[in-house]
Amino acid sequence: MKKMDDLEAAKLLGSFGVPVARHMLARTEAEAAACAKKIGYPVVMKVSSPDIIHKTDAGVLALGVEDVFQLRKAFARILKNAKKHKPKADIRGVIVQEMVSGSGIREVIIGGKQDPQFGPVIMFGLGGIFVEVMKDVSFGIVPIKKKDARYMISGIKGYPLLAGARGQKKVDMKALENCLLSISRMMWKLQKTKKPIRELDINPLFIDDKHCIAADIRVFI
Repeated sequence: MKKMDDLEAAKLLGSFGVPVARHMLARTEAEAAACAKKIGYPVVMKVSSPDIIHKTDAGVLALGVEDVFQLRKAFARILKNAKKHKPKADIRGVIVQEMVSGSGIREVIIGGKQDPQFGPVIMFGLGGIFVEVMKDVSFGIVPIKKKDARYMISGIKGYPLLAGARGQKKVDMKALENCLLSISRMMWKLQKTKKPIRELDINPLFIDDKHCIAADIRVFI
């Protein structure tokens, strides 16, 4: 099983209709500054390497980079930590990505894997600590239909947080359903090719009442 390059994974999801955060690859500090200027501050920066999976643990992720001075420090730190974490890693540069933020944004996770009994399976739940601590997730067997996507979303205990609890606006349920359906189509279409998806992890997928954007993507083939 091999981890797909981050840029290739983002391109793959985008080709199936999954909204992906704007991003650019920089190989030098000057390129990173140009990318950030084009995308607009604040930005997220992270190493581009198929050999480094857990970016936070490796110290190769920088959130909320506000200006070119912070960008230069983050660029140097990311490359230094990447080489320290895995000296023989294939480091292709640093990804500069838009910083998705807002008071009404909630984080969810969409996952997928090849189950030995059921074949391709898709998973949905609240993102961040909710999935790690509470294990509040639902599953569906690929290919799923619209009614299955709705059931998966409403079936988690944290559904009220998406439906507008405590005065928050209800998230765009249609966009969320479409994301699940898009991932299902992708896994189903690729399962009989030379590069079937073995594992998939979109965490976080940011969602509010108007937008649905995949921010961090991991695909294993």
